[in-house]
Amino acid sequence: MAAKKDYYELLGVGREATDAEIKKAYRKLALKLHPDRNEGDAESAERFKEVSEAYEVLSDGEKRSTYDRFGHDGLKGQGFHGGGSQHAQDIFESFFGGGGLDSLFGGMFGGGGGGRGRGPRQGSHLRVSVNISLADAFEGTTRTITIRRNEHCAECSGSGAAKGTRAESCASCHGQGTVQRQQGFFMVQAPCSACQGTGQTIKSPCAKCHGKGLVPQSKEIEIRIPAGIETGQQLRVSGEGEPGEVGAPRGDLFCVVQIEDHPLFERDGDHLLCEIPITYPQAALGTSLDVPTLSGLRSMKVPAGSQSGRVFRLRGQGMPSVQGFGNGDLHVRVQIETPKKLSSRERELLEELDSLDVEHTSRARQKSFLDKVKDLFD
Repeated sequence: MAAKKDYYELLGVGREATDAEIKKAYRKLALKLHPDRNEGDAESAERFKEVSEAYEVLSDGEKRSTYDRFGHDGLKGQGFHGGGSQHAQDIFESFFGGGGLDSLFGGMFGGGGGGRGRGPRQGSHLRVSVNISLADAFEGTTRTITIRRNEHCAECSGSGAAKGTRAESCASCHGQGTVQRQQGFFMVQAPCSACQGTGQTIKSPCAKCHGKGLVPQSKEIEIRIPAGIETGQQLRVSGEGEPGEVGAPRGDLFCVVQIEDHPLFERDGDHLLCEIPITYPQAALGTSLDVPTLSGLRSMKVPAGSQSGRVFRLRGQGMPSVQGFGNGDLHVRVQIETPKKLSSRERELLEELDSLDVEHTSRARQKSFLDKVKDLFD
């Protein structure tokens, strides 16, 4: 079975692409590859399914986050449709408003459809950043955030019209929200400038919202952040975005998590790394250390003769998997610390050690290395 293609490559965008860039790329490719425009072309039909599958994943905050982290394997068992022929068509129709190419091009060139017949639009999505500590990411936490968003005006129930009045059908477009104009041989359909595409005009605007039907308000929302989350991952809170048109649902709120740097630990996926200073005698003779972890101190043995920079692994002492697959490991790098000041006794003992000329001392190894260098250039 052939390996699945990278979704970003299929849409021709980079991994840092915004939602708008992904949407634009899909729109261009879907129009080009749609089966109605390439009848009998099996290759175009297959590519249409692939780009629709890619768009389904990358346009969804949670699926995109899972794909970025785990690739195609991470989407298995997630209720993912897989880009079948009918599902690809469903994605296309939901993106362009339904009805396939006939409806799409009919709306562009005056063939019916479009305008107010599309139904009320869902509200826009919102995106915010949430900063948490590494300890919070380890344990999982909740955050109460305050966002500024629009709400339907209570004074006019979102209609934009003053009490006792109501919006009227636009005289220019007859309530369609679009007008047609001749352009060369074609009839081109465009949003009505008189009503800005709403299909309605308001003669007596609401005093509170000034005819917009919306008023800005602050809203507190509690966000549950799961253990193991990483920087850049998004949490989706359904129905907490901007309000839709009257009768349509709200958009969603996407919370992008940013994890603050930790003074002791560096993170690599589910693994953690820290450095522990030890003395030369501890490295030479061996010792037992109390090592900090995010769940408390853990004992670690350092065997005799350990070299500076050696890394030890404490299994299961890293970050929990956000997918619930256990914990990563803690990697502990020991660094031999050289004292900057010595007492006279310490200096005496170190000079005595340095004068020893036995096979296992560092002086003997240094002499052997210098002999090899000399042989190389003789």
